[in-house]
Amino acid sequence: MAIKGLIASVVQLLTQQLEDGDLSADSRESLEVAIQCLESAYNVQASDAQPNVDLLELYKSAVDNVKPDFGPPASPEAKAEAERLKNEGNSLMKAEKHHEALANYTKAIELDGRNAVYYCNRAAVHSKIGNHAQAIKDCNTALAIDPSYSKAYGRLGLAYSSLEKHKEAKQSYQKALEMEPGNESYKINLQLSEEKLAQQGVGYMVLGNNPAGSSGVSPNMDLSSLLSNPALRNMARLMLSDPGMQNMMSDLMSGNVEQGGRMEALIEAGQQLAQQMQSANPELIDSLRRQMGGNPNDPEPPREN
Repeated sequence: MAIKGLIASVVQLLTQQLEDGDLSADSRESLEVAIQCLESAYNVQASDAQPNVDLLELYKSAVDNVKPDFGPPASPEAKAEAERLKNEGNSLMKAEKHHEALANYTKAIELDGRNAVYYCNRAAVHSKIGNHAQAIKDCNTALAIDPSYSKAYGRLGLAYSSLEKHKEAKQSYQKALEMEPGNESYKINLQLSEEKLAQQGVGYMVLGNNPAGSSGVSPNMDLSSLLSNPALRNMARLMLSDPGMQNMMSDLMSGNVEQGGRMEALIEAGQQLAQQMQSANPELIDSLRRQMGGNPNDPEPPREN
């Protein structure tokens, strides 16, 4: 009887997930099949579940009550070595040596497992190499150590977004904004998550393997909103105040560049502007790339902690 009651609660939970709407068409179909199999195998319905028993809340409560083991406190010598490894890992990330950086952050964690920064940095590497589930795990560990770590919530949101879990991403960005209300990147990412949830709610056509269609641009992208984004406009204004960029644009406008090389010079100017913007605010650029239909698996560019 207890087993049937548990299975009925599972069916009830899965049915609620279907009603939430935060699922792709394929996921919904798979979940419906799973529900039918459970109902058939155990001869139960969602209505058979015990009233006032919330399986998800019971699970969350059990998880919250499990205290993670971060190991013994590190000695001063171990902390110093861990910090050296972390700084070296940051340099490796800048050089795009991701697996070497991952090894460094892991060694730092082994020496000092109570430093939230090391887990958050390792999460950035996991995202960079496509291990989004591991990135989520490391972000959650960082938050277990420091619940006020806004950057960990931000990276958690990006990892969830990469897995198309936009409801969880939205919740992560909301938590990040509670701690950093003025962070433009979190605001933009939150807005993108809400838009993705809205798209899933009403449904939209997917062409091939590219949700944005063959053009690579989201059919629901609001271009006017994108171009009027204050954070993007302020950054572009700042970048264009650079003397080197001003000289390049001046040459283009004045016709000092030969006709044949004008297009190449224009492309070069655009690339330089994009590189400077990427360096100044990688989270914002990643958000814009997602909004324009870029690869959803593109992770947050690494940043030093």
